[in-house]
Amino acid sequence: MDEPLPLWMIFPVIFAALYLTHWSLLRLPYFWDEAGYYIPAAWDFFRTGSLIPLTTISNAHPPLPSIYLALWWKVCGFHPEVTREAILIVASMGLLAVWRLAMKLNGSPQVAFWTLVLTGLYPIWFAQSTLAHADIFAAAATLWGLVYALPDRPGAMSDGKPGKRPLWPAAVWFSVAVLAKETAIITPVALAAFELGAALRKPVAIRRESYRQAAWYCLCLLPLAGWYAYHYSRTRFLFGNPEFLRYNATSTLEPLRIAAAFAHRLMHLFLHMNMFVPVLCTAAAMLLDPVQNEAGRMRTRISFPAQSRIYALLLMNALAFSVLGGALLTRYLLPMYPLILLVAVSTFHRRVRYWPLMTAFSAAAFLVALFINPPYGFAPEDNLTYAHVIRLHQQAIRQLVARYPGSTVLTAWPMTDELTKPELGYVRTPFEVARLEDFTAPQIAKAGEDPSGYSTALVFSTKEEPVAFPFHLDSPKVESEYFGLHQDLSAPAIARQLRGDLVWEHTDELEWAALIRFHRSVEAQLRTQPDTSR
Repeated sequence: MDEPLPLWMIFPVIFAALYLTHWSLLRLPYFWDEAGYYIPAAWDFFRTGSLIPLTTISNAHPPLPSIYLALWWKVCGFHPEVTREAILIVASMGLLAVWRLAMKLNGSPQVAFWTLVLTGLYPIWFAQSTLAHADIFAAAATLWGLVYALPDRPGAMSDGKPGKRPLWPAAVWFSVAVLAKETAIITPVALAAFELGAALRKPVAIRRESYRQAAWYCLCLLPLAGWYAYHYSRTRFLFGNPEFLRYNATSTLEPLRIAAAFAHRLMHLFLHMNMFVPVLCTAAAMLLDPVQNEAGRMRTRISFPAQSRIYALLLMNALAFSVLGGALLTRYLLPMYPLILLVAVSTFHRRVRYWPLMTAFSAAAFLVALFINPPYGFAPEDNLTYAHVIRLHQQAIRQLVARYPGSTVLTAWPMTDELTKPELGYVRTPFEVARLEDFTAPQIAKAGEDPSGYSTALVFSTKEEPVAFPFHLDSPKVESEYFGLHQDLSAPAIARQLRGDLVWEHTDELEWAALIRFHRSVEAQLRTQPDTSR
């Protein structure tokens, strides 16, 4: 396949573009699951060489992200900017795979370029491009696996006689993906199941090739099994600590919860963060006849064998992540978004004469979604809201440090980690904290039962609070029971209930944070122990 530029020349351009567009985000401290697991796990490996986290509870996530980040810290120092630049490299590799995959499946450099641009601009990919989550590692490796796994030419397998192609690179990349995050196994297993299902419709004489492909795809089960065996030998837990397993697997098996989660996943794939714009444009373009040139030839398309596998992957990932994962985080679906955009751009190119207008319209919609939030609940890490939350937490912690250093702070996660772990970049001296699950009325009432356990409260919004509508996009009962929907008390209400003084508050359309001080006689005590040696 002829390409306008070799990959080694395209990669620096992609990285430079990502670096410039993420410049203002590179020095942000760590947040959310970064602070809760991935940075502590990598920090422990960096300091001790242990693949099993020591300062946080092991979730049995494979260790590849920790090893990668520790190597960068060893060379460049332990700084958030180093981490975010290292993640940018991984994201750039993922976008390079998007380019390569588009060139393989469609062959048009224009299609490849716009698919790459739309993927990079899509808010979920854009936000994850500097966040130290395992999902961006798994997504990049999965996309490279698909480069070698998906058939590359129209009609290559339409006659029932698939041509042999080397699949060992796909097996290697899928192995890298599962060593970055265990749920990456869904894609190669789905491909293997597709091949086995297709084999049943073929003559017996040619089924062997489908079996060969399925075996290659399943080869990545071996390194994942090896990791779990090692993890079990060290912790006596196979799939992480029991609470993690319960939250992400065993408690998610109720039929109503699965059905509700599947509806969420379809929305995440085809509607969320303005993805509905290219999806609807694709549906409209399908009503048009293919564009023909002066010679009467139609523009290239993605082959039906490749398309059928893409649709199978979308369905299997939506189904799998309706069962797995307690939180419905969109980053779990990260490698699926480039596939949707590739199908969309390829359809524009084939059926719309002035097709770049549709891609530009989609790009504009993604840019809007980066800064303007949807009218329903979502995770801050789905767009640039996460940076807003980090800066708000920094502002609140600066108020705490300036006014009440050394106090015991009543707060909830992730602020508990931000205050107790200086390596996350928020404080230099750790605070003692009293932990709450959230700031709902029952949790505040519980805190009121032991007022001597804290002297200050740092409270904040733990959920996005979208504009109120006279109707609900979701069932509040289902969302509350299965997906953690809750209503935090306001800062003034918390201060009244706990009988404290609201000394600082910041509120905007997105988030709020506040500092509450308590004046109790029981707090007037020295932290140092008296000298009894005399």
